[in-house]
Amino acid sequence: MILAPGSRLLPFLLALAGPLAGQAGVTVHAGAQAIGAVIHADPVPGGGGLTEAKVSQPMLMVDAGALGGRLAFRGTLNLEGQTMRHGELLPGGWGEGYNDRRHPHTYAHELMLTGTDLLGRLDGGARVMVGVGKGFVPFGSDDPMTRPVFRYPVNHHLAQLLERAVVMAGVRAGPVALEGAVFNGDEPEHPGQWPRLARVGDSWAARLTVLPAAGVELAVSRASVKSPEHRPGAGSTAWKWHLSARAERPVLGGAGYAMVEWARTEEAWGFFVFRSLLGEAAWRRGPHQPYYRFERTDRPEDMRTLNLFRSVRPHLENSILGTTRFTLHTLGYAYERRLGGGSLAVSPFVEATVGTARAIDGGVLTPGILYGGTSIRAVAGGLRVAFGMRGHRMGRYGALLAPAAASHDHHPM
Repeated sequence: MILAPGSRLLPFLLALAGPLAGQAGVTVHAGAQAIGAVIHADPVPGGGGLTEAKVSQPMLMVDAGALGGRLAFRGTLNLEGQTMRHGELLPGGWGEGYNDRRHPHTYAHELMLTGTDLLGRLDGGARVMVGVGKGFVPFGSDDPMTRPVFRYPVNHHLAQLLERAVVMAGVRAGPVALEGAVFNGDEPEHPGQWPRLARVGDSWAARLTVLPAAGVELAVSRASVKSPEHRPGAGSTAWKWHLSARAERPVLGGAGYAMVEWARTEEAWGFFVFRSLLGEAAWRRGPHQPYYRFERTDRPEDMRTLNLFRSVRPHLENSILGTTRFTLHTLGYAYERRLGGGSLAVSPFVEATVGTARAIDGGVLTPGILYGGTSIRAVAGGLRVAFGMRGHRMGRYGALLAPAAASHDHHPM
């Protein structure tokens, strides 16, 4: 198997971390996960149904710390570029040139170095952090990879900003945390692509989080992203808002999780506006975990290539041919068994999605043309295997939220 240069970096760091871990004050934790899944979607672009088997979310992760935890490194190697080169069936999904498929993430998914509580006792009870590297921008909600539902939401690129070269800072005082960052606006176009460093600083984001009670988070985010889908930078700026409420608390003798979010993105000086409303919940008692998600999200219909699953890149706003609103319900169930002293989690799951896709702006590319109808149906089932993936929330750095609402596993609950 031939990997892109970025995919060879994390194994090198893992090998290097072993000797370093023997030095005083250095801690290293590694983990891995993969999901084998069979997915059926009906309809797909061009009409009819399609069934595929994929290895989804294959990852290797390393967290290293030093100086009593004040210095931390997080690296995540994502191998979807090898296991799902043409994407994963996802009715309504879009981003990075894919439509109705989830794009494979870049090999170097996270390479972040952070310093936390840098001022020690000098800032009283506050905690200050700084971070630099490649990873998630402080905007929106946790990455869907760390949430209970296997299916990615349609709003992934409205509610998260990922795979950017980012310089960030944050502060936590009492129950309030504020983060800010500058980064490159351009999205990657294939798994081996790196951010354009010349564009670092052309975009910014800020997120304010309030923790009013144990396990409860309220957050608001704002971002300005320059030319995200035209890498040379000729596209317009996307202005983004995001509001969310998240809770993890004991419920009815089990562990409850719920999250509600609203997102809004406008492009081309407000000519195009895309909105999303999403709510999801899960409840775990013993090995059993039922879960549910509702989503209503607008998707831009970009100009397609001869392959209707793909869009023309680089993309400009004048190639948006319509807007489709997806209203979807996803219901699922997972059964988790812990092995190897609890470090290995094996979780078979099954879930189903039903809903509608409707044109909302009179554009020329409509669900009737794409699919031959407006009904959406999808079923997925498979097996999630994870080793050592505890305490990892993708999209948060610097431990500003600790100890509130800390995840017990890689995905909630």
